[in-house]
Amino acid sequence: MFSFKHGKKLSLLLTALILLSFVLGGCSEALELIEAIEQIGTFESYEPTDPNSPLLQTEPIPFSSETAPQASETERSPHAESTLPALEENGSYTAKEDVSLYLHTYGKLPQNFITKGEARDLGWEGGSLEPYAKGFCIGGDTFGNYEGLLPKKSGRTYRECDIDTLGKSSRGAKRIVYSNDGLIYYTDDHYESFTLLYGDA
Repeated sequence: MFSFKHGKKLSLLLTALILLSFVLGGCSEALELIEAIEQIGTFESYEPTDPNSPLLQTEPIPFSSETAPQASETERSPHAESTLPALEENGSYTAKEDVSLYLHTYGKLPQNFITKGEARDLGWEGGSLEPYAKGFCIGGDTFGNYEGLLPKKSGRTYRECDIDTLGKSSRGAKRIVYSNDGLIYYTDDHYESFTLLYGDA
C-alpha cells in the first residue's frame, strides 16, 4: 500500500503520476486522481472512470521495423563458412575442373593417378588402363614442351595427366599440363592448344 506517510519519495511519485495522468488523459483524469488522493490519502484504490483512458491501456507498444532490434550477421548465420578445400585430399578425381583445382590446392595429382611406368608394371602397354588398374588414370609423367607452346623459365618443368578417361576405352585427347611453379594448363586437342587455368604465366 502506498500513502503520503512514505515522505518525500512518495510525494515525488504522486507528483509524477499526476503529471503523467494530465499528459495522457487530460485535465479530467488529473483532477480525478487529485480528488481521490485528497479524499482517502492514498491512490491504491484509484481507478480511472473513463474506460478509454490511456492509463488503462496495457498492450505493449509495438516495435517498428526501424526501431526493432536487429540481429547481427553473426547471430543470423551461426555457422561460419567453411574454409576447408572443396576437394578431399584422399579423393579420386578425373574431371578437368576437379583435377586442376586439386593440383592448385595440394600441389600434386589425386591418388587415383599412376605414371606410365607404374602402369606398365601392371601389364599395360597403351590404350585404356581399366583392364589393368580399374579406377586409375595415367598421370605424372614429364611433358617436354618441345613445341614451345608453353612459357619457358629457368628451372621450370612440366608434367601431364589424362582427363576424363576413367572407364573409357581410350585415353582420348584431353590433358592437363602443370608446372613445378604453379602453372596449370588444359588442352582438349592433344597439345595443339592450351588454356591457362591457374597461375600467372
